[in-house]
Amino acid sequence: MGPARHHLRGRRPAGSGVPLTFEVIAETLRERIRSGGLRPGDALPTQAVLMREFGASSLTVQKAMVLLKQEGWAVSRPGKGAFVAHRDHAAGDADDLDGPEATAPATGTAARVEALERALAEAVQQIADLRGRVEALESGGGERGR
Repeated sequence: MGPARHHLRGRRPAGSGVPLTFEVIAETLRERIRSGGLRPGDALPTQAVLMREFGASSLTVQKAMVLLKQEGWAVSRPGKGAFVAHRDHAAGDADDLDGPEATAPATGTAARVEALERALAEAVQQIADLRGRVEALESGGGERGR
C-alpha cells in the first residue's frame, strides 16, 4: 500500500478494477448533462480543456468523445466542435424542442423514440433468451461447478 496508488484517489473502484481515464471523462460529462450543467445544444468542453482538467492525453480525450457520440450523448459539428445532443427522453421539459437547434419536429422525434424503445425491448428480450440458453448449456453438462 505504498504511495504509488495515490494518483487514483477520487476514482470509485468499478467491478472490473479501476476505470480507465477515458471512461472517467465520459462519465463526468454524462453526469454534467444529466444534472443539467450541460444542456442540449451546449458546446462540450474543448479537447484542450479536458486534457488540462483530467491530466489526460489528447488520444484519451478523443476516446471519451467517441464513446459519448456512439452512445448518443454528443454530436460533432465539423469546424465547430462537439455539442450535447438533443436526447428527448433525457430532457425533463419540452422547452428544449423549441430551440433553433431542434431539427426534427416533435412528431418525428416521438416516432423515433418509440422505434428505439421497441428495438431496445427486442434487444433485451434477445439477451434474456441468450442468457437462458447459456445457463441451460452450462447446467446441462451435469456438473454444476461453483
